[in-house]
Formats: sequence, structure tokens, C-alpha cells
Amino acid sequence: MPPDRAWKKMKPPSSSSASSSSSSSSSEECRNWLELPRDVTVSILQRLGTIEILETAQKVCMLWRNISKDPSMWNSIDMRNLGDLHDMDYDLEKMCIHAIDRSCGHLKDINIEYFGTDKLLAYITQSSSQLRFLRLACCYSISDEGLSKVAAKLSLLEELDITLCSLSKESLEVVGRCCPLLKSFKWNQQWYATDGLSQTECDEEAVAIAKNMPELRHLQLIGNQLTNDGLQAILEGCPHVVSLDLRKCFNVTLSGNLGRICAERIKNLRHPDDSIDDYGFVADDGSFDEGLDIVYSLDYIEDDEVDDDIHDDGSFDDDSDYDPTSLY
Repeated sequence: MPPDRAWKKMKPPSSSSASSSSSSSSSEECRNWLELPRDVTVSILQRLGTIEILETAQKVCMLWRNISKDPSMWNSIDMRNLGDLHDMDYDLEKMCIHAIDRSCGHLKDINIEYFGTDKLLAYITQSSSQLRFLRLACCYSISDEGLSKVAAKLSLLEELDITLCSLSKESLEVVGRCCPLLKSFKWNQQWYATDGLSQTECDEEAVAIAKNMPELRHLQLIGNQLTNDGLQAILEGCPHVVSLDLRKCFNVTLSGNLGRICAERIKNLRHPDDSIDDYGFVADDGSFDEGLDIVYSLDYIEDDEVDDDIHDDGSFDDDSDYDPTSLY
């Protein structure tokens, strides 16, 4: 879980400042949010996450409810959450399906965290043929077989982020072949702080990327076990890469000729020992063995948490045609 945040209340104004401003404040008119132009209201609501819209915003008033049902509001679905699924009173999968249905086939990008499954992934690809961006984070129930089955329906995909999922080179190969427009790929894994112990080396994933994703411009491989040989394969197979993130790739040594090539070709190069403060995740401090700390669970640092007031039966109290008992 993320560290406790220090929330402080603002100090109330002093009595003198309060009295001096009382006359001006009393003359100010209360702002009526319902009088905002519709496009401004839409812009405000679109800045919220999916959970906030379905559980809070659409319940404020009839206008916001109607706007929240507009398919254009659901071109992007962001199911960001803290991963504490057992403490939630609502079903994220049902909520996600409801949001997908509201998109009416116009979904272009979607972010799934912690609760993704093969069935949900199949539903996403069956419901939208225009997907450009897909992010799967900590979705341990998505398998190589599940991703491979839907890959052919992701032919327009331009950005793919797979972070801390139980997938292998097999699904990478299929995705690479089925997604010729892929320009940005993130394949982030757990990493080990070994305190001098030898690192496991594996270039299979790097080779799969090199052979099947030739149009990549941006590649992030945080925590990968590739070696210099795997990096060399990527440089040869992905000649257009201008951004390469190798943080926590401890088997890579960016020195000599390989380091020179990277420095010349890669405009934005992150080295294995570079800070991960901007990664967006923070690691737990647990360890399995003395001298071997494994980063196995990550949580968001962002402050945009959500309200946990959804019923555990999946209902949304919005008088819509959503059926919480029917998933697919």
C-alpha cells in the first residue's frame, strides 16, 4: 500500500482579514455550475477517471448524467485504482464492461489495472475495432493464450503497455506480427536487488521484440533480464527507436562500442542505474531471502484516489440498462 500522506487543513483567516473581506464576499454571487457551457462541462468530466464518473459525477444532476451517457465521453476508459480489490465494495470488471458498452464501439484507449482477465480482454476487442492504446498493469489473470487470441483484433494498436503481467515471449511474437502500427511498447517487469549475486540472463523477449516490432519508436524495458546481446538485437531489429528505457536492466553494460551506438542513436536513453522516481510506481520493501529483495508489488503514487461508495452487487443507481448479473 502507498505510504500515508500528510494532509493538512488550510489555516482559517484571521478575524481581521475575515471582517475586512466580509462585505466583498457577501456581495459575490454563488457560482451555478449548471450554467457552464456544455463543452466546458464535458471537458471537466473528461478529466475524471471512469470510477469517478460512474460513481460520483453522473449522480450530481440530470445534466451531468446525460453527458456521462454520451458515447463520446468513453473514447478513453481509465480504470486506475490502488489494487486493494478485496477491500472494494464494487466490481471493477462489471464497471469496466458498463463503460465499454457506453462507448458504443468508439473506444480508442483503455487502461486496466489489477483486475484484467482473458474474458475481459476478449470483450474489449469484440466491442471496439478502433483501439489505439492498451495498458495492462498487474493483470496476472491475463495469459499468453488470452492475449494471443485477441491480437488479430488489435491491428490499429499504436501503443501497448504491459507492466507486471504474467506473459512471455510467445504473446510478444504474436502481438508484434498482428500490430504493424505499434510505435510505443512498454514491457516492465519485477526486478531484483541482489547485493552482488549473479543475475539471471535471458534475451528471448528482447529477440522477440527485435524480430517482430520493427516500427517501434519508444521502448521501455524496466526490470528486464536482457544482456548486451539482446540490446544489440533490438538496435538492429528496431532501427527507428529514439527513446529507450533500460532502468533496472542490470545485465546491460552501456560501455564501449555498444554504449557509443546508443548514445548516437537514442535521443532519450535511460541507463540501468537511473532513478525510477518518475516511474509512477513505488515498490514494497518486502524481501524473500536475506540479500535478495524482490520487487513484487507496485502501487501508484498519484493522489487521484477514488470514492469507494459503489455497491458490491455492481449496481450504479443510474437507471440505465446496465445488468450487473450479465457480464458477457
